[in-house]
Amino acid sequence: MIYLDFNRTTPLAPSALEAMQPFWATHFMLPGQEHPHAQAISEALESAREGLAMLAGCDPFEIVFTGGGTEANNLAVLGGTRKKVPGHVLVSALEHDSVLGAAMNLGVNGWQVETIPVQNDGVIDPERVKSLLRPDTQLVCLTAASAALGTIQPVRAVADICHNQGIHVHCDATQMFGKLAVDVTELRVDTASISGHKFYGPKGTGALYVRRGLQLSAVSFGEIREMGLRPGAENIPGCVGLGAAASLAARCCNDAADNLRLLCDRFINGLKAVISPEPILLCESSSRLPNTLAIEMPGDAKRLQRSARQLVVATAQSESPADEMTRSLRSIGRTDAQIGRTLRVSLGWTTSRDSVDRAVELFAEAWDGART
Repeated sequence: MIYLDFNRTTPLAPSALEAMQPFWATHFMLPGQEHPHAQAISEALESAREGLAMLAGCDPFEIVFTGGGTEANNLAVLGGTRKKVPGHVLVSALEHDSVLGAAMNLGVNGWQVETIPVQNDGVIDPERVKSLLRPDTQLVCLTAASAALGTIQPVRAVADICHNQGIHVHCDATQMFGKLAVDVTELRVDTASISGHKFYGPKGTGALYVRRGLQLSAVSFGEIREMGLRPGAENIPGCVGLGAAASLAARCCNDAADNLRLLCDRFINGLKAVISPEPILLCESSSRLPNTLAIEMPGDAKRLQRSARQLVVATAQSESPADEMTRSLRSIGRTDAQIGRTLRVSLGWTTSRDSVDRAVELFAEAWDGART
């Protein structure tokens, strides 16, 4: 099996697994208690928090552990508006379902939710955001990078515009961490979400960066933990594994990004050499993640996916409601027919030149089979 879609198949880093092992059974107490074992667990938890802070470019006390990027997005959107008088919210057309769903929930409760359109190059125009702001705008949500298109968004430019008017900016940065260096203070966002399995940490782990001085409200209730924003017992093994993966990503992501760019170029050029008409790389002129490609094939993407069963790639879901990939492709003006021909491919740290070359061969065989 050749995993080309690492957004769905990201493996756990061996160093993260090794770090987690003692906390499944040997160190199983809750942190914060007086027992020496519990104090050791508290130290491990704070060390993991420091690893996340190093990855995000912030202070450890600005990191709140969550059960993944989805929970982090919900906490940012709902917790940031919970105690405010309903007003206006802007959400980009490229957002993950967890951001969009939380914003739609605000709409049920009296907020006015408006979508920021995307240019055909897959990038939000900051001036368009500025034109959509209103006196009662209180929250703007903008992803750091599109999971479907790979396009990098002008988060800092949007944040500068919004902060001049005192508007909270939330950034879903889950696709960016581990692929490129991220400094949340340079982005000037108020909150930013992190997902562990996007950079070889354990699934079901994540964190929310909360800018110092920002007041969020809890959206679930129980025993006070994580700065009062996430109740209940911490997932200590998960947090420790997340911290280990974050430390690894902070050290390695720049070198990995250079290699991934070369492999992506090799992959798309290989496809163009063996498939005719040539596949089209969407948003090619835009700044993109080093590992993510949205490719319009000359034939039906799902049929190619079924024919090349040894490959793990992503296609848009045509069923209603539209999934994130379908919504993103529609936002840049792609027709339903074009969407049906589009694959999303994302390479990972363990992708080799040999696996890329073999993937090209499998696609070529699948394309030949689809034409007969």
